Amino acid sequence: MATERPDPPLTGGERATLRGFLDHHRATLAWKCDGLTDEQLRRAAVPTSALSLLGLVRHMAEVERTWFRRIIDGEDVPLVWSATGDFQAAYDAGTSTRAEAFAAWEAEVAHARRVEQAAPSLDVTGVVGKTGETVSLRMVMLHLIHEYARHNGHADLIREAVDGRTGV
Repeated sequence: MATERPDPPLTGGERATLRGFLDHHRATLAWKCDGLTDEQLRRAAVPTSALSLLGLVRHMAEVERTWFRRIIDGEDVPLVWSATGDFQAAYDAGTSTRAEAFAAWEAEVAHARRVEQAAPSLDVTGVVGKTGETVSLRMVMLHLIHEYARHNGHADLIREAVDGRTGV
């Protein structure tokens, strides 16, 4: 099944634009994983790294969980793949499967969407646990767009190394 990637809106309000770009980048990560086996999804970018497409999916599940559930919604939930809070642990997908990683990521994306949609405005704030700093939902959405865009660049290179597929 091919992933459909929504185009971000060319006009519209701030919230719709942020939501559109975030959903576009979420879909881009899934699209980069389309048609690959679990083994191909676990293939490391380079021999000295654990970074793989499946690792990126797992990492982004942790990122979504942290920023939307833990920070904006104030939920006391642990990370999925790291009891110590080390986001790098999610990159090691050596024994992971598409089903496991995508189920976690899709659940976190769905939860993040509910949190964002329930917020009365982008000015809703949360507290970053490690620093105690206050952050707005606006900043969280911008940060997630940045995080996905950066990792989608990694995904481009990894996918090309796996089977030669390139594309925007």
